[in-house]
Amino acid sequence: MAKKKDQQGSAKTAEEKPANYADPASTPEVGRPARSIGGLAKKLANADPETAQTGKRVLWQVVHTVGGPGNDRRKGRTVEELLKLLDKSQPTVVKREAIWALSELAGDEAVDPVAALLADEDLREDARMVLQRLPGDKSLAAHKAGLEAAPEEFYINIAESLRARGVDVHGLPDEK
Repeated sequence: MAKKKDQQGSAKTAEEKPANYADPASTPEVGRPARSIGGLAKKLANADPETAQTGKRVLWQVVHTVGGPGNDRRKGRTVEELLKLLDKSQPTVVKREAIWALSELAGDEAVDPVAALLADEDLREDARMVLQRLPGDKSLAAHKAGLEAAPEEFYINIAESLRARGVDVHGLPDEK
């Protein structure tokens, strides 16, 4: 334990940090979230599991920081950057984290891009759950449209999301 002095000059004990310790709250990504999203996407897609995990952890720190009260401008810019990550050129892992992050921050602006992922076999379950979390009538309408277009094996999943949002879906079995 190292002794440190606080602002009043009193000695305090603090745990020593390893030489390579970086406080996650002080990472540049958290300080300028929108500009850092592209770099974090590269980390998420990295083949090294530790780098990918770091990218995921910092992305979620950004989401939780920006999602707080009084951050509307930063939140809007971050949502715009996250929406760019839904491009077809991005790996599935990046798109998956991006849509879940959008479920924490976005509104109607994310509905159409997320609904488009209902057609992606690798991401459709995530897209369905994110649409269920997004508030408003637009996401509910996207769910209803998704029910019409869903392949048979996925139909019941979308029906469950609609039921969770209070919509009666007749003609399909219910888990209850």
